Amino acid sequence: MPPESSQKEHSFGRSVWEWVKVIAIALIVALPIRFFIAEPFVVNGASMDPTFDTGQFLIVDRLTYDFEKPQRGDVIVFKYPGDTSIYYIKRIIGLPGETVIVKDGQVGIKEPGASDTIPLAQPYVDQDHASHDSGVYPLGKGQYFVMGDNRAQSSDSRAWGPLNADLIVGRPIVRITPFNKLGILPGSFNYNEASPQ
Repeated sequence: MPPESSQKEHSFGRSVWEWVKVIAIALIVALPIRFFIAEPFVVNGASMDPTFDTGQFLIVDRLTYDFEKPQRGDVIVFKYPGDTSIYYIKRIIGLPGETVIVKDGQVGIKEPGASDTIPLAQPYVDQDHASHDSGVYPLGKGQYFVMGDNRAQSSDSRAWGPLNADLIVGRPIVRITPFNKLGILPGSFNYNEASPQ
């Protein structure tokens, strides 16, 4: 009969091996979800006030934009063009090929080949966060114009230029915290269902 200490060592070794297998299986299941489907994101900064506050916890959908193009009004998470190790959250205002015209804080869109500028409704920007800047921003193929909802305190395409599509990580699909603001596709505004004013 084997000594008691040998039995304990065998039992301990077996327990460790079982835990290693459980952790390995969990990683095999979780890592593809984390890198290819969804990932956590914590809002940091005031650039998206009042839509998102610092410390809010979001789950970002990485998959949708593999099958459809980002739309005007979508809130997206992307890698900052000046340093791709930093992630930003902003709203898409201009689409590839368009020209974004900002005049005294009011935003208009000129579509390719059009002579008229279409004013853009911006119900997500409140008076406390408006700005009074001006500029004309043409977009090339695969380029988006993004802005923070807090126009007065946002480093966005007005400062560093268009966002290339390959830097887009995804869109927030769920807001987890705070619990009283729990929701699906938080902050998105569907321009297909709302006429420009």
